[in-house]
Amino acid sequence: MTIRIGIINVSDRASQGIYEDIPGKAIAQTLQEYLTSPWEQEYAVIPDEQPLIEQTMIDMADNRRCCLIITSGGTGPARRDVTPEATEAVCQKMLPGFGELMRAKSLTYVPTAILSRQTAGIRNRTLIVNLPGKPKAIRQCLDAVFPAIPYCIDLLEGPFIECNSAIMPVFRPQSS
Repeated sequence: MTIRIGIINVSDRASQGIYEDIPGKAIAQTLQEYLTSPWEQEYAVIPDEQPLIEQTMIDMADNRRCCLIITSGGTGPARRDVTPEATEAVCQKMLPGFGELMRAKSLTYVPTAILSRQTAGIRNRTLIVNLPGKPKAIRQCLDAVFPAIPYCIDLLEGPFIECNSAIMPVFRPQSS
């Protein structure tokens, strides 16, 4: 079975073609390195508009059956940064540990990591994870949280995700 993963770059300028969509490509490249399971992506580059972010997440989760949606951008304190609000609006459960770990990891590189509002949540059987918009920070944050993602998807009764353990060792508890 092919795993479906949604990638959403939330950026006014990239959605208008002013900037190249580097963050979304960085997520896809990182997943190519991590995953050994066959997978395909659902991909979107959209502006920082909360209704559109919500609609895109809902479509990827409910209609396109993505087990995982990873967003980049829209997690800062600026007025138009609304990705966490959109995530909270479409999820039944929030997983604040994801954001806590990503901020802790990012703080080892830059003091402005405290301004970031990354989060994660569950919509039905889909895990949604918000990442920052800078490619270097995307990799740092994914490296920190991804070891828990396959097991989270197991708990949501999603597909079994396998990774290249030399690049991304995942954690699944031993059966008792």
